[in-house]
Amino acid sequence: MAGVDESRLRTWLAKYHNPEAALRDITTVVNHYQGLVPTQEPYIFNDGTMMDLVNLSGTIPVTYKGNTYNIPICIWLIDTHPKNAPICYVKPTSDMSIKASIFVDQNGKIYLPYLHDWAPGSSELLGLIQVMIVTFGDQPPVFARPKEADIPYPSNSFMPQPGGNYMAPYPPTSYPQSSGYGGYPSYPPSSNMPYPSYTPYPTPYPPYSGSGYGGPSPVPERTGTIKDEHIRESLLTAIEEKLLRRMKEQFQQNQAELETLQRTQDELKQGKMKLNTILSRLEKEQSDLDKNITLLKDKEQELDKAIERLSSEEEIDVDDAVTTTAPLYKQLLNAFAEEAALEDAIYYMGEALRCGVIDLDVFLRQVRTLSRKQFMLRALMQKSRQKAGLAI
Repeated sequence: MAGVDESRLRTWLAKYHNPEAALRDITTVVNHYQGLVPTQEPYIFNDGTMMDLVNLSGTIPVTYKGNTYNIPICIWLIDTHPKNAPICYVKPTSDMSIKASIFVDQNGKIYLPYLHDWAPGSSELLGLIQVMIVTFGDQPPVFARPKEADIPYPSNSFMPQPGGNYMAPYPPTSYPQSSGYGGYPSYPPSSNMPYPSYTPYPTPYPPYSGSGYGGPSPVPERTGTIKDEHIRESLLTAIEEKLLRRMKEQFQQNQAELETLQRTQDELKQGKMKLNTILSRLEKEQSDLDKNITLLKDKEQELDKAIERLSSEEEIDVDDAVTTTAPLYKQLLNAFAEEAALEDAIYYMGEALRCGVIDLDVFLRQVRTLSRKQFMLRALMQKSRQKAGLAI
């Protein structure tokens, strides 16, 4: 970085939230505009808070009616840069006066749509200075004081320091600002008045560059008469105000429509994600369903084959089918059959009692006898299973 101690600048930016981004921003500006020099000085806010901030102080070249003038400015970078917009002032010398407009107030505070619409990531100091050059080329922020007029210099003016640089220890506390980040000003000063209001009236003095700031600036003789060019300039100023208001309204309308479209796009993206999730689940369910259908068809084919095989075989005699191969199995089979018969007998005894065929004494006596015999059969079956090695 030519002419700037980068290590010192890093030290100044050490307490900033994003020092690397601020350093890149300052480096880019100094490389393009040699008339701006970074320094660190205390800045006092309206609430009395003092903070050491880095500022870019010096001049920027502005072309007005074919002549190039060096307009003195000061750009203060707050510690949240580039998240929040910087604080900008015009720095008039002792023989210069501020030309108030919608862009510059009586105290030199600069108001620009670029500052008001400052967006981290897209807004930068270089773009801000380029907007200043274009804006001040159409509407200069300063003009030369008449030499014959004895105009006292305000106490809050920027006085020249040794070396020819116009510096200020801090901006005057009378600068208008609204509540913003940590006492920092926000743009615009109020929601109802985006820029400082003023009465458009032409000034007979062209922008002044001063010695060391650019070429000569002639000062016409004051006659106190409003001429045609004055009225023309006043009308042009009024038209500029009206066009700026309409442009701002159109910009805000387009911005609102853009935000609405952005929200709609986000909702559509969310809906697309939900639909993709549902489609994925349906595809998985369809795949599982196809597998189950294939499995059922295989089982159905197996059942058809089994039915066909059984149909082609000869009929099986039930007595032959239950013939046991060992005396133990025969004993188990007979015990099981007799126990099942006893269970049926007990059931029908209960039905007979319910229908009144037998009385209660007969029922109890018969059920007690059958139950005792059923118990013995079950014990025999359990013992037989144990001997045969079957599951109990």
